[in-house]
Amino acid sequence: MSEREDEVMLSVRGLNKVYGTGPGAVEAIGRLDFEVKRGELVCIVGPSGAGKTTFLRCISGLLAPSSGEVELEGSAVSEPPEGMAVVLQDYSRSLYPWLSVADNVELPLKAKGIAKGRRRELVAQSLDAVGLARAGRQYPWQLSGGMQQRVAIARAVAYEPHILVMDEPFAAVDAQTRADLEDLVRHLWRTLGVTVLFVTHDIDESVYLGQRVMVLSHAPTFVLEEVSVDLPDERDQLGTRALPRFAELRARVYELIQQAKHTDYRSQEEAAV
Repeated sequence: MSEREDEVMLSVRGLNKVYGTGPGAVEAIGRLDFEVKRGELVCIVGPSGAGKTTFLRCISGLLAPSSGEVELEGSAVSEPPEGMAVVLQDYSRSLYPWLSVADNVELPLKAKGIAKGRRRELVAQSLDAVGLARAGRQYPWQLSGGMQQRVAIARAVAYEPHILVMDEPFAAVDAQTRADLEDLVRHLWRTLGVTVLFVTHDIDESVYLGQRVMVLSHAPTFVLEEVSVDLPDERDQLGTRALPRFAELRARVYELIQQAKHTDYRSQEEAAV
């Protein structure tokens, strides 16, 4: 492994978030500590109410933590960082229906101040990368849900991010489309060399996609355990999911999530004090 590959892309240290003050205060994130290295594909799972949305807002600079630090490539994150692109679950709200597919992809590039010729190159390259090379003149409402999410991914890829953060991006599509999009993410990750932080509720998806899976506790959130996914780098929907090791890893992540759902960590902390 080269020094560059071993370089820390995203560092989260002592991240804590409390909403409100006094007796009515709610601690959404207890303490989060983790690192993502350059070129990694890391998945995050946790039970409902694990504070994943709050966590993502903090690391993307949209929400200030109560304490702790978030650094991207060694620089503190206090606002949306230029080196990060985010793909959300609700693709229908993230795309502008009155703009063509190509114009939707190009929009953030204009805001970034990229020259027109280069913008056209990036739009064409990113649409080709997600299998939509011929869809540039169409409008989002003319496309299926899966194709719309591909447009959202193309827009993020065209931005040339150093890290791609994906917040349950396939939750609203059917199972077959989801499988295709999962393979698309791994293809883009391998070919583009981008770092990916992928948040999902789906245990199987986390094991299939990731190099490691971070399992979060129930709120107040912390990293319950990191599960290393020692599956072959080359993966396919049928062969990989049929492996005994896939079943073992899936069972371990499931066990941890059940533990997170049924354990009152707040009470344990109070008892320890």
